[in-house]
Amino acid sequence: MDDGELKKAILKVALGFSTEEVTEEYGMENGALVLLKRRETRKDVPPDLKAMKLLIGETDVAALSDEELEREKQRLLAELKATSID
Repeated sequence: MDDGELKKAILKVALGFSTEEVTEEYGMENGALVLLKRRETRKDVPPDLKAMKLLIGETDVAALSDEELEREKQRLLAELKATSID
């Protein structure tokens, strides 16, 4: 995995995403496999703060004031929206 793919994966987790999952259950009928149940579900994965911290990098957030933290938060959210991945 190269750096670009890694950054995209971290960005996806930082923003949160939806995924679809298909579950199929098979059984034997007359000596043949037959589909008994098929279930499709959609799962929403919420944004992850640890991934967001990875994107921040080396910024020392402990030394920032509340106003600076809010500005940094808004800057990062704008950057994430601009480079959003589906």
